[in-house]
Amino acid sequence: MGFSVYILASQRNGTLYISQNDDLWRRVTGHKAHALPGFAAKYGVTNLVWYEDLETREQAWTRQRQMKKWNRSWKIRLIEEKNPDWNDLFNPEGM
Repeated sequence: MGFSVYILASQRNGTLYISQNDDLWRRVTGHKAHALPGFAAKYGVTNLVWYEDLETREQAWTRQRQMKKWNRSWKIRLIEEKNPDWNDLFNPEGM
């Protein structure tokens, strides 16, 4: 089982949401269906714009905590290094 840290965005340069999970496809599906109450649902943050796979839950948790402390420009730079057009990377066929 793998773990992922991910960033969702409401739109290009919009509101960002950082989290981690052990089933990225299921978690993003929940965000898109607005089935998960909280920050992401409140602010319409549903586009998967960046993710990173890690081996352990501890690595994912540590990476998430690290990234949440970053300033916004660092997060945007990270997204644009791999996804310059801010495309939604979610694949409904599975990731």
